[in-house]
Amino acid sequence: MSKQEIEVLLPPEVAYDEFARYRALLAAAGLEPGAADFVHLRKRSIDARGRQPLVRLRADIWLTPPPADTFGPWFQYADVSRARRSVIIVGAGPAGLFAALRCIELGLKPIVLERGKDVRTRRRDLAALNKEHVVNPDSNYCFGEGGAGTYSDGKLYTRATKRGDIQRILRLLVQHGATPDILVDAHPHIGTNKLPSVVAALRDTIRAAGGEVRFDTRVDDLILAQNHLRGVVTAAGKALEADAVILATGHSARDIYELLHRRGVRIEAKPFALGVRVEHPQQLIDQAQYRLQDRGPLPAASYALVHQTQWQGRQRGVFSFCMCPGGFIVPAATAPGEVVVNGMSPSRRDSRFANSGIVTAIELEDMDLAQHGELAGLRLQQQLEQRACALAGHTQRAPAQRLGDFLKGTVSSELLETSYQPGLVSVDMERVLGPGLAERLRQGFRDFGRKIPGYVTNAAQIVGVESRTSAPVRIPRDRDTLEHPEIKGLFPCGEGAGFAGGIVSAAMDGERCAEAVLALF
Repeated sequence: MSKQEIEVLLPPEVAYDEFARYRALLAAAGLEPGAADFVHLRKRSIDARGRQPLVRLRADIWLTPPPADTFGPWFQYADVSRARRSVIIVGAGPAGLFAALRCIELGLKPIVLERGKDVRTRRRDLAALNKEHVVNPDSNYCFGEGGAGTYSDGKLYTRATKRGDIQRILRLLVQHGATPDILVDAHPHIGTNKLPSVVAALRDTIRAAGGEVRFDTRVDDLILAQNHLRGVVTAAGKALEADAVILATGHSARDIYELLHRRGVRIEAKPFALGVRVEHPQQLIDQAQYRLQDRGPLPAASYALVHQTQWQGRQRGVFSFCMCPGGFIVPAATAPGEVVVNGMSPSRRDSRFANSGIVTAIELEDMDLAQHGELAGLRLQQQLEQRACALAGHTQRAPAQRLGDFLKGTVSSELLETSYQPGLVSVDMERVLGPGLAERLRQGFRDFGRKIPGYVTNAAQIVGVESRTSAPVRIPRDRDTLEHPEIKGLFPCGEGAGFAGGIVSAAMDGERCAEAVLALF
C-alpha cells in the first residue's frame, strides 16, 4: 500500500473539470498521468480572499490499490421485527429517522409516528399551500416525512463536531442515495429536489429491518403513570405503549409544547431568533463575493454575516441564517392565519435569486415571561406571524419591502419580481416587526452593506417573517442519560427539544438518544 496526501489551490476551470483536476493533482504530486492507481478527493472548498477565487483541494493519491474498506463500510441492519424491546419515536425528521436506524443497529424495534404524510403525497399539500394558500396543519413545509429539511434545502454543514460522528451521518446519506460530493465539499448540500428520495430510502431501510413508520399519526396525549412515560395516544384515540419514547417532533410542533405544559411535564423558555428573509439577484451576490462578472464553473456564491447591535441599552446580534444561494423563498406556515417564510435551494442552486434569513437574537428578557411563562417565546412568534398574515391580506401572500426603502422608512411603491410563489404585498415592515426588531435589523443591514459591496440596494427586498429559526422552548434532559429529569422513559431529542440546529446535528442527536435508551436496559 502506498499513498500520498496532497493539498493544492487550483483555478475553478481546472478544479471543476474531472480530467483537468486529475492531471493537476498528479502533477502536484510529481507524477505522470496514469502513474496512480486511484485518486480520492477528500475535501473541496473555495478560497475567494485573493484577487481571483481559487479552489482548495485535499486528495489522497494511491499508487497501489487502496484497501477494500477505505471508503466504507456500508451499514447493515439485522431484522428487529421480533425484538424484545421497542421504542416509540415521535417525528420522522432527521432526528427521528436516524434514531430509528440506530435503534435497529442496537437491537431495538423503532416505531416511528409521523403526523404528516410520506414525501410523495406531501407534495400535493405543498402545491395547495403555494397556489391556493391552503394550510394543512399536519402536512406542510414543516410537517411530514423528513421534517422541515426535506423541502427547505438539505444543508448538511454543522459546527457540532463534538456531538457525534459527522462522517458516519454523511456516509449513511450517501448509502441512501445522496451524492458522494457531500463527503468532499466544505459546505455539503443535497438539495431539496434530491432529498425526498433519500428520505424515502431511509424509511424503506427502517421498514425492511422490521421497524415501523406510520404516517398520518399525530400524537395528542401521553400515557403517564407515576412520572413514567409508558407510551402515547394518537389523534385517532389509539394507545401505543413501548419501553421508551424519543420525542423528536421538530421546533414547529407547537401542540406538543402545549401538551407537555398541560400535562405538567417541565419545559423551559429559551432564546431563539426572529427576522426576515432578504432576497437579492444571485448575480449581484456572485459579483460581490467572487469579484467576477461571470462566475463560470464556480457554484452560486453564498455569505455569512453577523453584527452586534445596540437598542435601548440592550446588545443583540443580527446574523444571516440558512443562506440559500440560487434558491427560493417558501411559505412555512403550520396553521391558518399566520405567514412564515423559509428558504430552500435545489441541488444545482440555479435560481436567479439568492435569499437568506436575516434575524436578531431574542433573549429571555425580550419575552413576556410574566404573562406567558415557559411559552413566552412561542407566543411572540405567533404574534408576529399573525400580524404578518393580517397586514398582507389574510392569505399566504407575504408582507415585503425593498431593502433600501426599509432602511429609509419608506413604503415601497412597487415590489420586485420574487421567487416566493404565493406573492408579496408592499407593507411597512416595521408595522410587522415592531420598532425594536426593525431598528436592530436596520443596524445589521447597514453593517452588511459595508462588508459586501452593493448589498444594501433597492434591487433587493425583505420578506417576512422568518420566525422558525430554532425552538423557542427547551424540553430539559439529564446531561448524561439524555432522559427528562422528572419523567422516566422520555428522551427529548433534536431541534424541537432545543438540542440541535440542522439536519446533521439533529441526526447525531437522534443516534445519541437511541444509545441512551439502550443504556436503560
